[in-house]
Amino acid sequence: MTTYDQIQECLAFIQQRCDLKPRLGIILGTGLGSLGEEIEVEREFVYGLLPYFCASTVVSHRGKLILGTLHGVPVVAMSGRLHYYEGFSMQQLTFPVRVMAALGIEKLVISNASGSVNPDIEAGDVIFLRDHINMQPENPLRGENDSRLGPRFPDMLHAYDRDLNQWAIERVADHGLKGHEGVYLALPGPNLETPAEYRMANIIGADCIGMSTVPEVLVARHCGLPVFVISVVSNKCFPIAEIQPTTVQDVIDTVQAVEPKLRGFVKDLVTKLTE
Repeated sequence: MTTYDQIQECLAFIQQRCDLKPRLGIILGTGLGSLGEEIEVEREFVYGLLPYFCASTVVSHRGKLILGTLHGVPVVAMSGRLHYYEGFSMQQLTFPVRVMAALGIEKLVISNASGSVNPDIEAGDVIFLRDHINMQPENPLRGENDSRLGPRFPDMLHAYDRDLNQWAIERVADHGLKGHEGVYLALPGPNLETPAEYRMANIIGADCIGMSTVPEVLVARHCGLPVFVISVVSNKCFPIAEIQPTTVQDVIDTVQAVEPKLRGFVKDLVTKLTE
């Protein structure tokens, strides 16, 4: 069975059980799952019960696909994402993005937690991606291309909306957060990086570093979806002398401390994206 056929089967499964037509897709990353509580839920599905969806294995990720309304706008949200380090193929972990595209979303909003490798960006700040560097060992577009899903060679020049980023930097300040534009470096994980790797990331032009997001962006752009990415800085990784040992709980705690301020910004963002 082709990926296209799998998408259609999953789409039919969802639409038989929920007739909501979402306008926005949202991916809620590490520590940001409770933003989903803002959604007035019409129907939710556990990943492992949806055709061809893989079940999330990360403890902090709920692993549910939620359909409902957010500030009056119909949305579909992934409460928790899938990662390459969990053992999934790139095609498996990005399959939900293709299903959201098939559901008819107009834009995709992605969130994540990242480490700052820019000495001017602190833990608790927010970065809106203007570009990325992909150093993950696999690409979700590798293999035979199905033109029904997108072009063989999708262009990535305008993967991120710089004008929207500038609006976001100004607006997020109204909610007590410091915003930046930045470049995200994607590595496979699951280990955190070594000091030498953090130094490398800084040298090659990254502002933040993480283990997700880029595969989802590649597939979204392949589908023709505009993308907006919010990265919450969970720990500072540069200069090297300022690095502290970091646990997953440290990351979650830092992001969750920022989350209440993000809620108001997300309301503004939803309004902006659906004007």
